[in-house]
Amino acid sequence: MSELYDVIVIGAGAAGIGAGRKLREAGARFVILEARERIGGRAQTLAVDDTPLDLGCGWLHSAEHNVLAAMAEASGFNVDRSEAPWQKQTAAHGMSGEEQAAFGRAFGAFEQRIGEEAEQDGVRAASAYLDPGGRWNALIDAVFSYISGAALDQIDARDYARYEDTGKNWRVREGYGALIAALGAGLPVELGVKVDAIDVGGAHVRVRSARGAAEARAAIIALPTSAYALLRFTPDLPEKKQAAEALPLGYAEKVHFALAEPEEFSADGHLFARTDAADTGSYHLRPLGRARIEAYFGGALAHGLAEAGVAAMADFAKQELASLLGSSFPARLTTLASTAWARDPYARGSYSYAKPGCAEARAALAAPVGNLFFAGEACSRARYSTAHGAYETGVEAAEKALAQLSPSPRA
Repeated sequence: MSELYDVIVIGAGAAGIGAGRKLREAGARFVILEARERIGGRAQTLAVDDTPLDLGCGWLHSAEHNVLAAMAEASGFNVDRSEAPWQKQTAAHGMSGEEQAAFGRAFGAFEQRIGEEAEQDGVRAASAYLDPGGRWNALIDAVFSYISGAALDQIDARDYARYEDTGKNWRVREGYGALIAALGAGLPVELGVKVDAIDVGGAHVRVRSARGAAEARAAIIALPTSAYALLRFTPDLPEKKQAAEALPLGYAEKVHFALAEPEEFSADGHLFARTDAADTGSYHLRPLGRARIEAYFGGALAHGLAEAGVAAMADFAKQELASLLGSSFPARLTTLASTAWARDPYARGSYSYAKPGCAEARAALAAPVGNLFFAGEACSRARYSTAHGAYETGVEAAEKALAQLSPSPRA
């Protein structure tokens, strides 16, 4: 890595891949340095018995406006547009139709209060907008742990109010992680290179890792916020580390099961195990019609289960499903795969949320510093926590870097 590059991109997740594709389009001399032995970051598809299982992101959120949805189809992937399963509960299990309707009204009213009042109310946690003593508060908190990876009292209300959600959620049948990997194919990526120091004190950016040093006219940091505390900047950039600390990664984990005798359930069913507690799972039955169940956990529950290990996570899910579907039901389940993003050394969490009072930290994290540029889902004001938000910030960071490298490297 002795060449002087136009741009060094640090991180080959969705943001780094977005930056790389833009730099390649412009004809820039660049390299992407990735600590993992694969590209994709927090997007990863695992093939089990010829069935793709998404261990990371799995949904094209705000799909009709999602740049990756169109790119998926242009790349030959199949996009499934069926309704997201969490919009309704599988009949006769857990919640009656009347209860589902009541919960929907309560959740809608809660989101409406945040949307209408949060920007004017100053610093408040999202929990401030719950209906005091509301029947559905625990389940609303559970849902937010899936959305944000954290409980309502940990989340800045203004930040959540700024999140863009059209309600359209589609899937990539071959796997979202497989799509991100395909979009990164052919980019100049160096795997197994963990960057630990960045020197911006000279005319060029000097990036250091165990493999040595590399230099470029500019650099793009496309890493999760959890990585900033481990980076050494010269000169120091305390404002970046403070912004990253204000935008920690919440916790979201999955366990995938094979389901014997799946015909009992219709395709794309869904269950909440409990309505009276926030520490409960969300269960997707027969996703895309496959003989599978995907269990999803968020917040403190997800963190605890990831720390406890695969068997503990699977056992928790089986117990909750047994409470809904009968004590014999777990015998029909075979554990296929589970996640532990909370323990992953290059993630240590799933996606960012803003602590109360820290909504403006996203702009602070995204702001360029000289010839250093920043990308990642946490840098997106309205599309944080999503792969398409990450991808877009990567493209934007590359555009800013290219504009600064005037004249254009390959104009």
